Amino acid sequence: MTPDYGLETKFARLGEAVEVTDGTRIEGYASYFGACDQGGDIVQSGAYGASLQALSAEGRSVKMLWQHDPAQPIGIWDEVHEDEKGLYVKGRLLLDVAKGREAAALIEAGAIDGLSIGYRTQKASKNDKGQRLLNELELWEVSLVTFPMLPTARVGAKSDEAEAYLFRDMARALEMARAQLTTG
Repeated sequence: MTPDYGLETKFARLGEAVEVTDGTRIEGYASYFGACDQGGDIVQSGAYGASLQALSAEGRSVKMLWQHDPAQPIGIWDEVHEDEKGLYVKGRLLLDVAKGREAAALIEAGAIDGLSIGYRTQKASKNDKGQRLLNELELWEVSLVTFPMLPTARVGAKSDEAEAYLFRDMARALEMARAQLTTG
């Protein structure tokens, strides 16, 4: 079982705005402002600003994890910032890491198509519909996940690498995942 460190998570199924290119590069939105997720939460514009500034001032970065597991970093987010749409992320899976290869294969196959943020709520309020408005969040990580909570976005995966390489790695990753499910 993965420790939660008191973090909340917010899932977003990746959309047309998110792509995986060259089998490793991920670019798009991990969170959309103003969109109500399946938990009834709405992230407000500017919610990540203070956290991103603090991380930058401290020389730290948002982590890229596999399924929110802090023991399984799978890549690097080279760019994380807010814009008018939401939280934009751009990074790369590390193919030298087993879970990075697995993630690339599963995304390419369409088996994984979600991003999820790990955060602590700093400030929140309720609207007249009883929905929680997330006004300020302390962002810790953005994970690749199986089950996202925000259904408005999906992964668009494409690759310029040789298909044989991808299919071989995909088959290996699926076998590893199957083995983990049956033993874990």
